[in-house]
Amino acid sequence: MSSEVAARRDAKKLVRSPSGLRMVPEHRAFGSPFGLEEPQWVPDKECPRCMQCDTKFDFLTRKHHCRRCGKCFCDKCCSQKVALRRMCFVDPVRQCAECALVSHREAEFYDKQLKLLLSGATFLVTFGNSEKSDTMVCRLSSNQRYLLLDGDSRHEVEVTRIAAVQMLTEGFPPGEKDMHTYTSLLGSQPVSEGGNARATGMTLQYTAPGAEGVTQLKLTAGEDANGSRRQATAWLVAMHKAAKLLYESRDQ
Repeated sequence: MSSEVAARRDAKKLVRSPSGLRMVPEHRAFGSPFGLEEPQWVPDKECPRCMQCDTKFDFLTRKHHCRRCGKCFCDKCCSQKVALRRMCFVDPVRQCAECALVSHREAEFYDKQLKLLLSGATFLVTFGNSEKSDTMVCRLSSNQRYLLLDGDSRHEVEVTRIAAVQMLTEGFPPGEKDMHTYTSLLGSQPVSEGGNARATGMTLQYTAPGAEGVTQLKLTAGEDANGSRRQATAWLVAMHKAAKLLYESRDQ
């Protein structure tokens, strides 16, 4: 990839919306796949009462719109200002109690998991039905749109082309399955989480540009004593969280 193309992918601009200042990609096509679009606000004339507590709006009781869901609330029900990184707001914005709780939970992804994904981890990588595995570093690109795999060769997987993710685990009691699907990103199945099993690897199915059908790659955490296994396990858990956010973005 040329430096010019990379710079264009990462370029951002400051824009002002009715909800506040946002730092968004200069080119919409290069936006983060984890992002959410700003909602349409419920028109003032359609909400004479708070949509949470049913308080009637008047001269003293002002109405406020939640920046995440767009619904109309009184100040009591929409008083929290919380960071909303999935919509690229520069400053914390007003949200209703329900949306604020979701945004607080997502903050962990941006504060912890996203940093792990960007820093990368080392895996044994198998493409398709090949019996050969290559040692590669897998990381998320700075604009969050690509999984980059670097080793003796280099590969890119566009995150938006990932169709399904399966987490490989160990630690189930005897007789129980040792693999379960965390999420099917293009389907409607909810995420299934399981017990205290430890993540050992992951399979991803994706569509490659110009290729027919679905391509699969498998990431396996290696066994070593220098800490890279621990880093790889943490990276897999972070990718699990990212998969959940991608599913939510597509379901928006």
